[in-house]
Amino acid sequence: MSTRGETAELLAAQYLSNQGLKLLKRNYRCRHGEIDLILQDGDTLVFAEVRLRSHNHYGGAAASINAAKQKRLIRTAQHYLATLGYTPPCRFDALLFHNLDNGWPEWIRNAFTT
Repeated sequence: MSTRGETAELLAAQYLSNQGLKLLKRNYRCRHGEIDLILQDGDTLVFAEVRLRSHNHYGGAAASINAAKQKRLIRTAQHYLATLGYTPPCRFDALLFHNLDNGWPEWIRNAFTT
């Protein structure tokens, strides 16, 4: 991962922590893919995708979480849930940075559903 990508993930984790979420895991990987951040928001498990795009060519940060990416995230989340032995309420959030100079990300809760 690029240094800019790592910085975006760290900023996103800090931002969500400031919003009251508890970071459980960073960069969870399995054969299906990777989830940038896994957090606890009350009783809800949050799978967060962090995207950094410095320009809006090809639709920008939000558009980069296309159907194929969503499918990989869902499979990876299912893999993680299998390690828990139970299924808590879950959601997929997106944290979008248009550049790193603007500070905090745009936070989209429930960015997509399964």
